[in-house]
Amino acid sequence: MTEKVYPMTLEGKEKLENELNELKSVKRKEVVERIKIARGFGDLSENSEYESAKDEQAFIEGRISTVENMLQNAEIIDNSKAKTDEVSLGRSVTFKELPDGIDEEYTIVGKAEADPFSGKISNESPIAQALLGKKVGEIVSIETPGGSMEVEITKVF
Repeated sequence: MTEKVYPMTLEGKEKLENELNELKSVKRKEVVERIKIARGFGDLSENSEYESAKDEQAFIEGRISTVENMLQNAEIIDNSKAKTDEVSLGRSVTFKELPDGIDEEYTIVGKAEADPFSGKISNESPIAQALLGKKVGEIVSIETPGGSMEVEITKVF
């Protein structure tokens, strides 16, 4: 079975590498220390601090495994040969909702680095799926969970 490929920008890869370093060198040590302290409180069967620390440890170890897998299967997005007026992975796009909406700007990135609150949407999202491959000036219909909308692509960079 082939591993899933995680497309990402170089910036996104560096962010994941920093997160992994933080998890391994800081968070992991902190939770081990919390477990040691909680063990000193006595009976482990009724020790909520111990249970909480063990749950956090499991979460951290799971996240470490996930991030390591993403980094091992990362595919860096290279836009050097992409058309400059076409929406593609790793590029930013500005569009306005028709008939008279305001401009919205998003960068289309891989799922691993998507952060909608920072304007980075996954290439697997309905908006990105509808926009990928389209050009400046095109009118695109986007099907979202909230209904459909028409947008005009005003800028790709």
